[in-house]
Amino acid sequence: MAGRVDPLTGYHFYLELDGLAEAQFRECSGLDSESNIIEYKEAAKNGVTVIKKVPGELKWSNIVLKRGITNDMKLWEWRKQIEDGNVDKARKNGSIVLYDQSNNEVARYNFENGWPSKITGPQLNANNNDIAIEEITIAHEGLKRVK
Repeated sequence: MAGRVDPLTGYHFYLELDGLAEAQFRECSGLDSESNIIEYKEAAKNGVTVIKKVPGELKWSNIVLKRGITNDMKLWEWRKQIEDGNVDKARKNGSIVLYDQSNNEVARYNFENGWPSKITGPQLNANNNDIAIEEITIAHEGLKRVK
């Protein structure tokens, strides 16, 4: 079917930090940007009030990643840098990279000066038959989709 473009699947993505592949995750959220809205009023020629809107400051959500816990300690060690006060060392540029079913990179979201603001270990319950999940929240200073 010539010209057909299927939407991408949302399950095949990866985290890169400073250009190095770091971890696979099962869930990612926070890939967005938003402008605050500034409203102001003007009086039109006939005395009617008109409300106009202009973009205000730009802000980005924190990126939240979830994965099945493993013996890999890299994310916990990254968070420990913040706990120890080494903020400048902990800041990293990174990417969330999305792949197609043939393992080709098809989308890339780059973030700047990211650092782990929160890490959460798994919720354990002997009555469940679930994968133990850990979560990391990355605060950053800008997000761009570059591919």
